[in-house]
Amino acid sequence: MIFEPNRRKNASPGVLYKKQPMDQHLSDLRFESLGLAASLLTSLTEAGFSRCTPIQAEALPLLLKGQDVAGQAQTGTGKTAAFLLALYQHLLIKPAAAGRRPTQPRALVVAPTRELAVQIHKDAEVLGRHTGFKLTVVYGGENYDKQRATVAAGVDVLIGTPGRLIDYFKQHLYDLRALDVMVLDEADRMFDMGFIADVRFLMRRMPHPTGRLNMLFSATLSYRVMELSYEHMNNAQFVRIEPDKVTVDRVRQILYLPATNEKIALLVGLLRRLEAHRTMVFVNTKRVAEGVEAWLKGNGFNAAVLSGDVPQKKRLRLLREFTEGQLPILVTTDVASRGLHIPDVSHVVNFDLPQDAEDYVHRIGRTARAGAEGDAISFACEEYAFSLPEIEAFIGHCIPRAALTPDLLPVLQPPAHRERYHAHPHHPQGGKRRETGRGGRPVRR
Repeated sequence: MIFEPNRRKNASPGVLYKKQPMDQHLSDLRFESLGLAASLLTSLTEAGFSRCTPIQAEALPLLLKGQDVAGQAQTGTGKTAAFLLALYQHLLIKPAAAGRRPTQPRALVVAPTRELAVQIHKDAEVLGRHTGFKLTVVYGGENYDKQRATVAAGVDVLIGTPGRLIDYFKQHLYDLRALDVMVLDEADRMFDMGFIADVRFLMRRMPHPTGRLNMLFSATLSYRVMELSYEHMNNAQFVRIEPDKVTVDRVRQILYLPATNEKIALLVGLLRRLEAHRTMVFVNTKRVAEGVEAWLKGNGFNAAVLSGDVPQKKRLRLLREFTEGQLPILVTTDVASRGLHIPDVSHVVNFDLPQDAEDYVHRIGRTARAGAEGDAISFACEEYAFSLPEIEAFIGHCIPRAALTPDLLPVLQPPAHRERYHAHPHHPQGGKRRETGRGGRPVRR
């Protein structure tokens, strides 16, 4: 949830959300002018929030009038608060259906990933603390019986990922016949991750679109997303904020042109120079991520890998430690490029250039959140440099180049137990174990 977070210069890494306003990313519209219920205004005041972000200013007036909205916005622009405030307001002013049972939720929020579902639930607890509504979040990977028991005990606002939601639905733990509000977050990712059939399954079991308030948010309002809105929403109004462009404009971008076998040394050299309190290093494969993590740890950096197959409990722990400043470097695949709000990221490093131009924008958008500034450093090696023209055409300008000087390529200490890694991180496509020598370069026999 994004309103007015800031971080004071020279503050300790774990200190977030200082009370210093950053007005450049806010509109002039104040929450108190929207006619929100007193319980919601109290929650906003307690959290120190007074003015809307652009997506909130555009979407909330429509939603509070009962108009369906399909919005182009990403996590980090305030859209979570927009749909939660509209959701709560609708439930507060509209009586529940006559004869509604506790296992018939009044609102359903569907998110594509476990991490995003958990984040939405946390934000919902903050904004809904004075509403009296019962919230539940369900997702795959853990707590199956515990989540099942919570849903069976009754719920007003149900938040979850498609697979777990359908699982419990088919067990008749709940039904959607008394639903008043439907929210679909990150709709384009639902398509990308193959969840759209599950989403349509749930939507077909809800009341008619005219009988509920519908909200859909997506990074892009593609034809398939718009078709979904036409099919399952009631004359939705489209709101486009183009947060990616705004984010890109606030990010200081720089590009190095190293050889593939110089990348890990360059990364270490830059990290030793930068005052980077919270850094995300993006790679294209899990194998490279593990290699980068090993080399960073072997050279004095505290780093961890976040990829799609990391167990859920560990993923949540790593995200919590990274957000709180206990873990300064997160090496990750594109699993963390979208759908997550991680505040106060100072630097993003594209160790591997992404093969899709939009992924570049999503990655560097992890920094410069909510009006702040940030730095994005990219490596264009011989393996992934072919993506550079498409990326620069997509963002509309050339990324400034930086010289690769010898002092940026230190001699590295090889990681312990390096024989466990099937490929040197400099050579992500290699298939043989390799010994390494000075500067992390492979030793030829």
